[in-house]
Amino acid sequence: MPFTSVFSALSDLQFVFALLVLFQLKHLVGDYVCQTRWMVSGKSKSGFGFIGPLSVHALIHAGLTLMIVVIVDRSLWYLAAFDFAIHFVLDRIKSSPRLLGRFTDMSRRSFWVPFGIDQFAHHLTHYAIIWWIVAHRV
Repeated sequence: MPFTSVFSALSDLQFVFALLVLFQLKHLVGDYVCQTRWMVSGKSKSGFGFIGPLSVHALIHAGLTLMIVVIVDRSLWYLAAFDFAIHFVLDRIKSSPRLLGRFTDMSRRSFWVPFGIDQFAHHLTHYAIIWWIVAHRV
């Protein structure tokens, strides 16, 4: 049975829960499994040096979102582009040495509060994508 058939057989509540689990897994894989040192250190470079590493990192997230969206509803492919843009902006704000990236001491709250806000914002992005998918469910 194809995945699309499995998803179409779910109630709305089951569908939302399945999407929540998938996007949590997507976040884990994108931020913690696939992210390399090059991406982590590169995202905080000054000038335009951050663009390559951050773009690759955001593309991984967009690709994972695209995989989920294609399974559920191919016509919503553009949600992957939305995820790319939001992830790129959020991670640059968190990593930029002129913005929240200036807080690098992991023993201080000034590091962990922005880190938590960043994670919260990524989850809100996933909730927005899930809402859009459910709102356009056939």
